[in-house]
Amino acid sequence: MVHHTISTNSNSAPNDSSNNNHMRTVQPLPPIKIQGRQPLTVCLLVILGWLAGCAAPPPVITQAPPPAARPAPVPTPSAEADMAQWLAWDAQLALPPAREQVGSQWLPVHWRELPGIGQDDLDGVWQAWLRSCEQQRADFCRALQLQQLAEPAQRWQWLIAHWQPYAVQSAQGKRTGMLTGYFEPQLKLMRQRDATHTVPLYALPEGWRQGQTWYTRQAIDTQEAPQQALAGKVIAWAADPIEALVLQIQGSGRATITEANGESREVRLAFAGHNGQPYRSIGRWLLDQGEVSDGSWDGIQAWVRQNPERLQALLWVNPRVVFFREEALAPSNANSGPRGAQGVPLTPARSVAVDPRSVPYGTALWLDTEGVALTGSRLVLAQDTGGAIVGAVRADFFTGWGQAAKDTAYRLKQPMRWWALAPRPAPALPPQ
Repeated sequence: MVHHTISTNSNSAPNDSSNNNHMRTVQPLPPIKIQGRQPLTVCLLVILGWLAGCAAPPPVITQAPPPAARPAPVPTPSAEADMAQWLAWDAQLALPPAREQVGSQWLPVHWRELPGIGQDDLDGVWQAWLRSCEQQRADFCRALQLQQLAEPAQRWQWLIAHWQPYAVQSAQGKRTGMLTGYFEPQLKLMRQRDATHTVPLYALPEGWRQGQTWYTRQAIDTQEAPQQALAGKVIAWAADPIEALVLQIQGSGRATITEANGESREVRLAFAGHNGQPYRSIGRWLLDQGEVSDGSWDGIQAWVRQNPERLQALLWVNPRVVFFREEALAPSNANSGPRGAQGVPLTPARSVAVDPRSVPYGTALWLDTEGVALTGSRLVLAQDTGGAIVGAVRADFFTGWGQAAKDTAYRLKQPMRWWALAPRPAPALPPQ
């Protein structure tokens, strides 16, 4: 889904002595002296015992070699593991070389350098990660799948033992960037136009080609040629043009469509493409024109209520139009978000949109942020992109659907840092 920013088995090593025989010295027998008269059988038994002791050569006495030097053993996995022990184990490992991506640098660090490490319960993130594996087919995916039923502490142990964190920064060395949010709007639509539902939501136009530059929003609204290409392509009609614009900016949404016979259907309007025109923020335009002092959606809607006659001109400020594809919203997919640019369903609070040149799709990242909308650290997955998501330390956080998700996404504009996780070349485990 392409969207836009709202605004503005390890065994323990054996003991050193466990594979060595105990050492002993054989003392020579003293001379046999018979004092007085002894029974013959006693003498014979003594002689036979002495001969038996001399039948085999004495063992060779050697000095045990000193134990070989080994790296610190990996702590034993358990649900009550001491996180400090694991972090100390990781800290004594040598760091790998840095990595270079387009427009970004990945600098290796130890796990203890990540803020809030171990505090995330990892709820939901494993399913999101496995969804990325459906596209990646990476070597680690089988091991990832085996961790599904593990306790959170055991998952953390697996992460520390098998994954190397890298601090992500821009090519200029900047490690702090901006985090925004996006969500899946919910709309009530009509299949047929009526007096109040007059805003069309379109499928792809006839003859549309990926990457082409097509007509602007204003041209689509006013010119005959684009209207002919869009004839029969209206999926449904909305009542509120601002809600329709929000749907296009978010890239997809959920809708209750009332059919001509009065029946209702729950569907998803998924991103299908756009007209190739640049995205421009109407909130930024209002701020630049001095029309508002608050460029948020609340501020925009207040301006529209005061200036209804200027609404159409405001909408034309953004020339980009998004086209949709209608999908049935079945119970099997109702608890997950739309498909992101990686081609997998998005997971609320775990999926982020990234600049894929700097952070490839499927990358697991440790995100840290603090602000009025979201505070703390968590594991997220790079599974989507957006028109305004450019740079190494830039992300759009998928909040989900519903009013709470909408409110969080609208407020989310705050600093962020993050660390990318990459599989270690070989598991950092002691010799077996």
